[in-house]
Amino acid sequence: MSIAPITDTHPDMTIDDAYAIQLDLIARRLADEKATVIGRKIGVTSKPVQDMLNVRQPDFGHLLSSMVRADRSAVAIAGLIAPRIEGELAFLLRRDLAGPGVTPADVLAATDYVAPCLEIVDSRIRDWRIAIQDTVADNASSGLFVVGGAIADPRKLDLRLVGMTLERNGRIVGTGAGAAALDDPLAAVAWLANTMGRLGITLRAGEIILSGALSGLVPVQAGDAFRVSLGGIGAATICFDGGDAQ
Repeated sequence: MSIAPITDTHPDMTIDDAYAIQLDLIARRLADEKATVIGRKIGVTSKPVQDMLNVRQPDFGHLLSSMVRADRSAVAIAGLIAPRIEGELAFLLRRDLAGPGVTPADVLAATDYVAPCLEIVDSRIRDWRIAIQDTVADNASSGLFVVGGAIADPRKLDLRLVGMTLERNGRIVGTGAGAAALDDPLAAVAWLANTMGRLGITLRAGEIILSGALSGLVPVQAGDAFRVSLGGIGAATICFDGGDAQ
């Protein structure tokens, strides 16, 4: 069910207030879904997404075990509200990252591998009419995500130049490059580590970090099949049907 923007009724809500709401939401979901936190996501990193949502700064959310879907699986669209999809680069950490003071070089050293990712974002805010506080409170509009089985060593790539192609039903609907994520995916993850570090949260070894969309958000409908391809890394795919939520 969608709701009106929180900022309509609480226009004085700060970003700190919104993150407090987010953390309460996550605590409730962990209990209700018997889930665990397995990573974090960075949102609103690319200019196309900032322009689409009229939000001008990045945010972050938490990835739960209940959000994961397998590569090449079918996802029921029922239960989602207004899903959109984006192609991203996923990082798997082999060492902790504790900010502040984390640099892109620190992120590179702490990363085990990178992989292609499809994130299905969804908003409880009606018609995606969100201010930054609304999307932060809504766990950065997190829905589901798929990490592809193909992996690559980021030390052998210039992640800024990794090209991305997003296809829907075999037709290209988005293109981009790693530099779309705050000019460098490593810088995006460093921003996350430093921002969360100021809140007393450490990015842990074994966590998955989604570094942000590399092109605009694409609406999802039942029957759609999506594929993201990252140059030098590989691909991930997902399709949607009209059955019960999975």
